[in-house]
Amino acid sequence: QVQLVESGGGLVQAGGSLRLSCAASGRTFSTYAMGWFRQAPGKEREFVAAIGWSGGSTLYADSVQGRFTISRDTAKRTAYLQMNSLKPEDTAVYYCAANPIGSWKLPVYAYWGQGTQVTVSS
Repeated sequence: QVQLVESGGGLVQAGGSLRLSCAASGRTFSTYAMGWFRQAPGKEREFVAAIGWSGGSTLYADSVQGRFTISRDTAKRTAYLQMNSLKPEDTAVYYCAANPIGSWKLPVYAYWGQGTQVTVSS
């Protein structure tokens, strides 16, 4: 069993940066790929980024490529999402997830956090 807790969300002006953290409990954290998703009001949950169990493989949505960076620290059992050059359209609740069941891009993961709000003002 893995529990995930996100933090680091908040209000930021367009062009600013935030770093989200996802702290995981459970010994098997290091064996799971991790993903970040987001959901804006009235919209479906969408893929943002994912990282393999070793950290050697990463995948990004086209909308965040070059602006966001996903990483993980196995010793700290924490995954991160560094978000730079934020835009108002990045406003959403951001969720971290672990252990994808199938494609990393699909919101079908075994474990989910509770989400953290990111608001980007124009």
